[in-house]
Amino acid sequence: MNGLLKFSSAIDWFTTKIGQIMWWLTLAMVLIGVENVIARYAFKQISAIFGENVARALSNTTYLELQWYLYSLVFLLGAAYVFKSNSHVRVDIIYSNLKPRAQAMVDIFGILFLMLPFMIFGIYYSWPSVLKSWQQHEISSDPGGLARYPIKTAVIVAFVMLFFQGISELIKNIAFLRGHTMSNSMHAKTEANNEGAS
Repeated sequence: MNGLLKFSSAIDWFTTKIGQIMWWLTLAMVLIGVENVIARYAFKQISAIFGENVARALSNTTYLELQWYLYSLVFLLGAAYVFKSNSHVRVDIIYSNLKPRAQAMVDIFGILFLMLPFMIFGIYYSWPSVLKSWQQHEISSDPGGLARYPIKTAVIVAFVMLFFQGISELIKNIAFLRGHTMSNSMHAKTEANNEGAS
């Protein structure tokens, strides 16, 4: 089990690093969005001061698409980090009232029979579209638009990252049920909080 826990820790480390990069991409996305708004609404003023070429360059379609790409990357590549940190949206009445061991069993079932099969399904069915996009060097139809194949590749990367993060969570849940103490297990933290409260 220790070897599997080390593997799980390596996955968690990688996911955390990607999550930290997504924080910075979020900042870049916001800054580009601000630039897009300023350039769009101040086009006449920028044209008068710097000339029409500068104004057009600042309000270029490339910046709009770059903002869209960054949003897509944050959403797609940040999903594994959100799953790892248990920050995804949950609407649960029953799960939150279960004991940590029962939560771990529910998580194991969900990962094995719902999440991992869906990730495999996603990889399998998105692969042809991504491959075709790379073969055609697909680009945006808008003037000054960006290449589409890198962002389509991010879809598969997201499914792969979520698949491995699911494996990591599966390992941690099984280890928790077998009595291993782990500081990075959400169920271990919940159990410690419950014991401290009583």
